[in-house]
Amino acid sequence: MVNQEQRVHVAVGVIPNDRAEVLISLRPINAHQGGLWEFPGGKVESGESLPDALRRELREELGIVVLQCSPMLQINHDYCDKSVLLDVWLIEEYAGSPTGREGQAIAWRKPVDLRLADFPVANERIIRALSLPHNIAITPAFEDVEQMRAALPHYLRVDAGLLYYRQKQLSAATYKAWYDSARTLCRDSAIRLIFSHPEISLSETDLTDIDALHADSAQLSILSSRPIAADRLFSASCHDLEGLRLAEALDADFALLSPVCATEKYLESQLLGWAGFEELARQVNLPVFALGGVEPADLATCRQHKGFGIAGISAFSPA
Repeated sequence: MVNQEQRVHVAVGVIPNDRAEVLISLRPINAHQGGLWEFPGGKVESGESLPDALRRELREELGIVVLQCSPMLQINHDYCDKSVLLDVWLIEEYAGSPTGREGQAIAWRKPVDLRLADFPVANERIIRALSLPHNIAITPAFEDVEQMRAALPHYLRVDAGLLYYRQKQLSAATYKAWYDSARTLCRDSAIRLIFSHPEISLSETDLTDIDALHADSAQLSILSSRPIAADRLFSASCHDLEGLRLAEALDADFALLSPVCATEKYLESQLLGWAGFEELARQVNLPVFALGGVEPADLATCRQHKGFGIAGISAFSPA
């Protein structure tokens, strides 16, 4: 087992443009993983902070000046001949026009066009994370199907790319009917519905028509393999490191970690707080969303504590 001190610490920048593309560069043939595309960046020098390393590397490689950036994801990966820790940051603002200053080819690509086979294996998590929004709305319990239908237009207007369709009060059969109805109403929108119900067996149910699936902590604990195809989204509810590591082992695309801040549901002694959230989130190689007493305004705080985004019910619900 490689300890953290032996890993090569690499600062990586995800640089988007106004056409919803990201910048990639081609590794030299004689480099480790040479001939493959990568997200630009380089080794963090001794005594150097992550933002300083990122600014230096992107200035040297691309000739740009990073003005604003924030943490996006951490990835530990062991190759047969090398171990790396990728500290991935989102470049939110920069000056200059990127060019291959070290003779490397560069290209702008839409995330959907990035092929995993063209990148080092450690980059897979970055590519998958690029399809995720930073806000996930969770539905409250609706009293009837009419209330559900009336509420859906609100969720199409809020800044959330995923809607976790949570209706635990329904029977499994009724839930499926409501879910199908909601999906029809959302068909022409950019928002994706997440399917989840505690009474449905994820290992025995036909999930081929589901675009995104969520497992609660009880369902997660009895899974032995990823329950949905790799081209669909799979997420899990977690409350501790054991749950997060299980979600990672099952190849979840992301996890919801709770409770972070004060809510009526949890005692103060049960709260993770931002420090506790960070301590857990930094130990797994998958995007972790903060849940419990958080709002969209907390996104910057979440990102600074190794979180990927915010999930919530009241934060996104209709007034």
